[in-house]
Amino acid sequence: MKPSIPKGTRDFGPVEVRKRNYIFDTIRKVFIQFGFEPIETPVLENLSTLTGKYGDEGDQLLFKILNNGDFLSKANDEALAAKDSKKILSSISKRGLRYDLTVPFARFVVMHQNDLNFPFRRYQIQPVWRGDRPAKGRYQEFYQCDVDIVGSTSLMNEVELVQIYDQVFKQLNIPVEIKVNNRKILAGLSEVAGIADKFNDMAVAIDKLDKIGIEGVTKELTNREIASGAIDTILKVLETKDLSTLSEILKDSEVGQKGIEELRFFHKYLDLQGTHNEVKFDCTLARGLSYYTGCIFEVKAIGVQMGSIGGGGRYDDLTGVFGLKNVSGVGVSFGADRIYDVMLELDIFPDHVNDSADLLLVALDEESHLHSFSALNELRKSGIKAMLYPEPAKLKKQMKYANGIKVPFVALVGSQERDENVFNLKNMESGEEQKVTLTELINITKA
Repeated sequence: MKPSIPKGTRDFGPVEVRKRNYIFDTIRKVFIQFGFEPIETPVLENLSTLTGKYGDEGDQLLFKILNNGDFLSKANDEALAAKDSKKILSSISKRGLRYDLTVPFARFVVMHQNDLNFPFRRYQIQPVWRGDRPAKGRYQEFYQCDVDIVGSTSLMNEVELVQIYDQVFKQLNIPVEIKVNNRKILAGLSEVAGIADKFNDMAVAIDKLDKIGIEGVTKELTNREIASGAIDTILKVLETKDLSTLSEILKDSEVGQKGIEELRFFHKYLDLQGTHNEVKFDCTLARGLSYYTGCIFEVKAIGVQMGSIGGGGRYDDLTGVFGLKNVSGVGVSFGADRIYDVMLELDIFPDHVNDSADLLLVALDEESHLHSFSALNELRKSGIKAMLYPEPAKLKKQMKYANGIKVPFVALVGSQERDENVFNLKNMESGEEQKVTLTELINITKA
């Protein structure tokens, strides 16, 4: 049988993993610089933890795991006979793969609340799984890099999270646009449009604007049984570019005015220092996840056809569904896999990311091989990434390996070099060769 991997997943070789680790390390350093602490949660969560947190469409994308053993023996016979997959699910599957890192984090906070100091500032870098149809920038297995603050309602937290976005993408050399909106503004829009009871329907439709365009959104709203007059109001607000105009349109909505007030406070802090990347108000930004309640964010790379590479927002009571009320949180996520794809397309990975070893030792005979092996420890103690070819094979074979791994230096040891206690060092880029002592070898390789 020909080996394969599931659709929507990828293998990564050494070159790719080094590049991905560069992204993870950059993000992690900024998280730590801002005072966040690491946690990890299990790959598996109980389905009772996951379902109902992402809306109907999100629930359909959850990967469910069959119960251990003879799962059909405890299946709902009536549902099984009727081939009712929704009804039978609870009797054959209790667990699923995590869809994101936010809901598991809320569960973590509730379970460990007595051990945490609030406000609790956490970061988490782990894979998640979604049953999306694979496409460019869309995978069924991908990494998220999340940073959250729970136990504080201060809008200063939102400002710091945007600053984290700005710092990370500046360091990765990715030009981005950071979009911001507030779910309270969207709630106000649903009020003035007379469809407060259809808020989630409206938000899900608006969230697809980038993918399906204004005509598609109009059709989606119509299919969700939203009246044409309400649709006209929605489209008028979506065209609004500034808070002052929006405030006038939403003047009769208390919740809408509250959202505008929160965005003005947010900018009062953010504008004190400014940002490297543009932070732009976008009234069309909805973020389909149903647990957002305040400011919401989305990051798009400039100059690349790619979906969002980051997003997040305020969630006022996500822990409440697990029994811990009145613990507000806010967080943002980096889509590491899309960031990786963007950096490949823009060709902006630094050259040093491709480096594997600094130096390869090659020996021409058994005694020289043992001599070279004794030098490895000193080289590595000096901070040099050094390797020794595992056997004294033919020189042509060893040099072919050196070229294959793109090592910048090769140090050859034969009987003459061994007798003189030196190494014949070759710069693989320039082709220059010289005989050097171990001390000189360390200094040149580290330079």
